[in-house]
Amino acid sequence: MSIQKHLPRFFVIAGLVGATLLGTACAPLVVGGAMVGGALMATDRRTSGIQIEDQGIELKAGTRVREVLGDRGHVSINSYNRLVLITGEVDSEADRTAVEQAVSRVENVRNTFNELAVMGSTSLTSRSNDVIIRSKVKASLIDAKDVMSNAFDLHVERAVVYLMGRVTEREATRATDIARSVSGVQKVVQVFEIISEAELAEMLPKPKAQ
Repeated sequence: MSIQKHLPRFFVIAGLVGATLLGTACAPLVVGGAMVGGALMATDRRTSGIQIEDQGIELKAGTRVREVLGDRGHVSINSYNRLVLITGEVDSEADRTAVEQAVSRVENVRNTFNELAVMGSTSLTSRSNDVIIRSKVKASLIDAKDVMSNAFDLHVERAVVYLMGRVTEREATRATDIARSVSGVQKVVQVFEIISEAELAEMLPKPKAQ
């Protein structure tokens, strides 16, 4: 299945983790987001301001989703550079559409990518398997010497790996190949903002003068 939303400079191709579960009486909802501060912020290709905005988007979107669904479904919200990936399971196509509309109205959202499935919520066993798959993909990216693992935001739902980030086409292709090679992965979906090699060079720390 391909995601049909294409934006200028974005490369989106089809092929839950690192997130906080909001434990309430409402629908299970997962909101992702990188920890702000320290080394992670320093290596993130988003500005510190955008990282904070992404966290705000996830929290606000989570509130909107709870208002729409009540105690129905299981939804994960992940924002990277104000692009919002929506994954999980809902009871009906109407719920799927309503969630996307609610999230798209959140302030500062640039675009939404709705990967919700109309089906029953996944089991704890399935979600535990997703955690394992994410760990294996992350480890494989770290082991690879030709990509920067911290450039990628990883999410896994029903053994489908979603890759987000601001990366070059070379990095996008390499990371996708790595993820596809991990056992248990059913499909890889790219939700990238593609940058040039020159833009990447500008982002990287400059070597200190001797």
